[in-house]
Amino acid sequence: MMRKARRSRPIPALAALAVGLLLRGTAVEAGDLPPSQVSGVPIPEGRIDRAIASLDALGAEIMASSGIPGMAVAVVRDGRTAFAKGFGVRQAGAPDPVDADTVFQLASVSKPLAATVIAHQIGIGSLSWDSPVVRYLPWFRLNDRWVTAHVTVGDLLTHRSGLPSHAGDELEDLGYDRRQVLERLHLLPLAPFRASYAYTNFGFTAAAEAVAAAAGIDWATLSEQALYQPLGMSSTSSRYSDFLKRSNRAVGHIRTGGAFQPKYQRQPDAQSPAGGASSSANDLARWLIMLLHNGSFQGQQIVDAAALLPAMTAQMVSSPPSTPDSRPSLYGYGFGVGVTPAGRTVITHSGGFAMGAGTRIELLPSVGVAIVVLTNAWPTGAAEALAASFTDLVQFGTVRRDWLAAYARLMAPLIAPQGSLVGQPPLPERVAPADISPYLGTYGNEYYGAARIERREDRLVLGLGPVGIAYPLRPWDGDAFVFNPSSENQPDGSISLVTFRSKARGHFRSVTIEYLDANGMGTFVRR
Repeated sequence: MMRKARRSRPIPALAALAVGLLLRGTAVEAGDLPPSQVSGVPIPEGRIDRAIASLDALGAEIMASSGIPGMAVAVVRDGRTAFAKGFGVRQAGAPDPVDADTVFQLASVSKPLAATVIAHQIGIGSLSWDSPVVRYLPWFRLNDRWVTAHVTVGDLLTHRSGLPSHAGDELEDLGYDRRQVLERLHLLPLAPFRASYAYTNFGFTAAAEAVAAAAGIDWATLSEQALYQPLGMSSTSSRYSDFLKRSNRAVGHIRTGGAFQPKYQRQPDAQSPAGGASSSANDLARWLIMLLHNGSFQGQQIVDAAALLPAMTAQMVSSPPSTPDSRPSLYGYGFGVGVTPAGRTVITHSGGFAMGAGTRIELLPSVGVAIVVLTNAWPTGAAEALAASFTDLVQFGTVRRDWLAAYARLMAPLIAPQGSLVGQPPLPERVAPADISPYLGTYGNEYYGAARIERREDRLVLGLGPVGIAYPLRPWDGDAFVFNPSSENQPDGSISLVTFRSKARGHFRSVTIEYLDANGMGTFVRR
């Protein structure tokens, strides 16, 4: 259980004084600050007030331009919620409006929330950022004995373990639970340890599971006890079942037929620490206030300041500069970290579900301001565009570019159909083989499990995963077939080839499924 807080390293005195003065609204002269804290563009009196006053119009403009059904926004300043409002509706075609208490799925904004929970545990002495994960999860393995023994909570939170990008996500799509996914990560090849960055939901989740194991309780309960309850975040949870119980909740939407429709509902419990939290704008405003006050909220120290600081500061280069004049993107322990064109540190994170969520937080610690934007549509860039427009107004007094167009280009690959046949001319009708018996049977794969090829009304059907997801196969070319996978990581319109090979004694010996073959591991061998 939770231990008594231990003494932690003090924040450097000058920096602590500067932060404290800023958060109390007291001007700090540049000469009083260390060089690394000096911003290039000053913010005159009244500009932040004008930026907040612009949010009604900004929100309406983003809603109209993006076509999303609903959005909630909150801004905090100087230790209070300065703006909180909903736009649009919770579900397209229904009248229920979004307000600041509407609960949204957070997607990857769950990560900085989880990192705050972990910082709390570090602050009370339960473990450290440098604690080896296997100390608390002795069953956890990666594809290298030395890395397994040395990978830490911090390594996994900052995505530098060497795991491939989004490792394990496809297993979740197939219906594997959290423990089942984590137990299979050792089968994946590793990039250089601590020298390469690759964003992984389940690597992050493994770190959180280690923290929960150290506390002796499950992750969702730990999150409640360490953070949500102390902050009074009564609408926030890391359980999907709690989200479904909320009467005032937003339904996810995807664009189909030219409009946003509520076609799917994402169930993210398997990766709860990385993507499974749900909350409202008003609840998240309380968390943002605490972050800007070094772990303190309404006079109570919720998270130790020295434990929280590493999470919110750069630990890894997530995106190196592409040109000599471009700024890098950095990553802390669950928080994105960057520098704005005004020379101010900005702390961020986005979240997105292709099944229907787009979220964003942005914090400007130098002026004690932060914004959260929650939407109930797949990632369009709307959340990021509103946040960027607001921080532009805070720093420059004007919106400097069309942020929605800029972010829409970045988000497009996340919701684009996948597969080598996508974008080619429509598939012609092909005649099924006269004899389909050579294809029938069960094929095995150590990572993905079984692929079952069955006959249903003289058609081949592919069965995958522990829950038996079934896909009818359509003839394509010889011993190749196609189907349309549909999941969080395979948006509508995706096409996958299924190629049978090595026919012997009247049966095929293996089958390769294109959409599972990203790491060269998509071949299944007949059992």
